[in-house]
Amino acid sequence: MRAERVDVVVIGGGAAGLMTAFTAGRRGRRVRVIEHANRCGKKILMSGGGRCNFTNTGTTPANFLSANPHFCKSALARYTPAHFIAMVERHGIAYHEKELGQLFCDDSSKQIVAMLLKECDDAGVDVRTSCAVESVEALAVPDDGTAEGVPRFRITTSQGVVEAESLVVATGGLSIPSMGATGFGYALAKQFGHALLPTRAGLVPLTQSGKPAEQMAELAGVALPVTARAGKTSFSNAMLVTHRGISGPAILQISNYWQPGEALELDLLPGQDALETLTALRAARPDAQLRTVLAELLPKRFAERLCETVFESRPMKQLDPKPLQRIAEMLARFPLVCSGTEGYRTAEVTLGGVDTKEVSSSTMESRRVPGLYFVGEVLDVTGWLGGYNFQWAWASGHAAGQHA
Repeated sequence: MRAERVDVVVIGGGAAGLMTAFTAGRRGRRVRVIEHANRCGKKILMSGGGRCNFTNTGTTPANFLSANPHFCKSALARYTPAHFIAMVERHGIAYHEKELGQLFCDDSSKQIVAMLLKECDDAGVDVRTSCAVESVEALAVPDDGTAEGVPRFRITTSQGVVEAESLVVATGGLSIPSMGATGFGYALAKQFGHALLPTRAGLVPLTQSGKPAEQMAELAGVALPVTARAGKTSFSNAMLVTHRGISGPAILQISNYWQPGEALELDLLPGQDALETLTALRAARPDAQLRTVLAELLPKRFAERLCETVFESRPMKQLDPKPLQRIAEMLARFPLVCSGTEGYRTAEVTLGGVDTKEVSSSTMESRRVPGLYFVGEVLDVTGWLGGYNFQWAWASGHAAGQHA
């Protein structure tokens, strides 16, 4: 079968892939996007409750996990949230800040996908959906410096064969397979000799089993502010009790830093000194039951369950300093026993991936295979919850698109 010729092929029509495509297209490169799903940007469409948390104004390298924490610095510095916001405003998309620098569309995440596709169209990018990649092979090219413009890759797809000088892998990770996520990008990286770091579900609800699950069984739907801690890392935000365990922003955040079998703690009264609070309440209301007092500090159902399973409810005046201190310590460092996670089914991101040691931090180009690039979630770079992973998609895509 005769092959078409383009300059750049981008495999994956998500956030990072589309960003790469129109950035390269603006440079006059002939770009083809290959997306196996029937439309581009499916994860963008479902993100942020359908309003797309498209960036975070407080983005810094410290908001990302990677075996090489320095890798993300260059791309993030050269394409900032302000750059993406400027494009959003240019397209007339109204947005708002929800909390902690998180920016959302006022209307719909469809606007972000439409904006990216319009940028691709304006840059002359050829976007092919429902197009499956059947094979990718490297072509022999001279290594005497005369290879510029010569195709290095042949990609066989369900819509024909295409050859390109540059190949960009923007296939995402393993999270939310119902949206079409696969391990194809990792397999492609291995095919070209790249090392992979172990992958696992990130930004994911945690599950409970046995007695801990029984103690929480009737609390599904209860939410409360907590500080969740794993090791030296902590996040303060809401926690939600579910039918299978716990979720909510604080739990999704800490899930990236926790492994089954490790200790996990909650401060149930974040921002308060639990002992000071209880001591003051005992002095003010000595005849009140502990259950009643806790129900004013915590959701009533949650407080009642604590008194049924952990504390004995009695009048505050009967709590001497030592038992009061034990209760305060339990509230400040409540041991949360979890058995695992919900897995890739509900995970927002994939931790691990293509080892960044073999990828240029300034261009995203492989150090092993000239013309091969990796962008977005397929790399071992994972952001916090709150728009950081989209900002990494934009920044890494922009870096690759300027060079491919």
